[in-house]
Amino acid sequence: MTLSIEKSKQLLADSKQYLAGGVASSLRAAMKPTPLFVESGYGPRIRDVDGNEYIDYLLAYGPLILGHAHPSLAEGMSQALKRGVTYGLQHSGEIELAKLLTEILPCADRVALSGSGTEAVMLALRLSRAYTGKSKVIRFHGHFHGWSDAIFTSFPSADMNQAAVGSASDNIAPPGTNGQSENSLQDIIMLPWNDLEALEATLLREKDQIAAVITEPIMCNNGCISPKPGYLERMRELTEQYGIVMIMDEVITGFRLGLGGAHGKMGLKPDLVTVGKAMGGGFAISAVAGKRELMALIENGTVSHLGTLNGNFAATSAALATLRELGKDNGRIYTHMEQTADLLVQGIRALLEKHRIPGLVNQAGPVFHMMFTSETKVEDFATFNKRDAAKYSRFAELMLEEGVLVRPSGLWYVSAVHGENEVTATIEAMDRVLAKL
Repeated sequence: MTLSIEKSKQLLADSKQYLAGGVASSLRAAMKPTPLFVESGYGPRIRDVDGNEYIDYLLAYGPLILGHAHPSLAEGMSQALKRGVTYGLQHSGEIELAKLLTEILPCADRVALSGSGTEAVMLALRLSRAYTGKSKVIRFHGHFHGWSDAIFTSFPSADMNQAAVGSASDNIAPPGTNGQSENSLQDIIMLPWNDLEALEATLLREKDQIAAVITEPIMCNNGCISPKPGYLERMRELTEQYGIVMIMDEVITGFRLGLGGAHGKMGLKPDLVTVGKAMGGGFAISAVAGKRELMALIENGTVSHLGTLNGNFAATSAALATLRELGKDNGRIYTHMEQTADLLVQGIRALLEKHRIPGLVNQAGPVFHMMFTSETKVEDFATFNKRDAAKYSRFAELMLEEGVLVRPSGLWYVSAVHGENEVTATIEAMDRVLAKL
């Protein structure tokens, strides 16, 4: 099948005359054969300007946990927009959302609202440094915490051709892009994730200089790798012992693995948690949630928290509508999403075996990473980097021709509105594609 995408190609050419690179996010430039221009989306499907329809597992890189144009979200936003989008003043929606977050996130005594995951991480780091009076931050290879200068470091990605992809040695973080300040990452210590010995040694040696350890609960972007048993629990013990702030970046996992996030599911209580993506169901909103004594630094003016659109009425209304939908019937949606993802993953594994193609799938609930690799298991970033990224990129391109939209990196999201029909169609399409690889 040859996909007709002439209108998308023409629109990209038109866009490049006015929009830098022709796309609003560098990630989108990696799509082959061309970045798609969308006409509409509904439920688990999306339609481009050429009239092609796709089952969507990209889900806007994560936010669309309810799929496209979900009726509950659409109705909530329709009513909200009639009252104004943003005020620059306080409103009851902020209170309702903040109260809800403190009720459903186990670590949350107080919350602060912002617009993106990058902003939430920036605030969490600032709070950590102000609270401890220290400056250094431990972060891990393969984790992603937004693209601000102070935390953005390079790692190989099939999604984008980064200008400065280097190898971090001696715990030094290489910049993630040209134009990044040479001094921006001087306080960042890079460590391998899931390596308890390296973490313990570094914390012991530099505890008097380390303000925070920031970690994803699951390394979603690069392999969907779960923590080894006891690893995050020991991280929590050590950070408490040494007076270091533990930040759990749940911009991806927040509200995706459960209403209480991954930390709720794992029974952990980090000092701070950042959430975003699924929180707004597609609208731009994020939050930092955490311990009262840390969040008090905003209240007493020690730490400035600014943003013209922070907590705007449209965004808080979207978040409330999304979270209420997710919380219906004691979280029945999560059971459905996991069952759908399980069915899909089982089908993928069976097809890899049928076509005798070396590969595996790492799954965490309704999110998983598919990769072509000869490794029998992928439990760390170094092993993940041995995968055949070029082969997967070609696979994603062929899947697009079959009417299935997947991210070129290998990360898949399953929404609340994907079901058996989508799984069946996806597996049938993949069967045809794998026969060509």
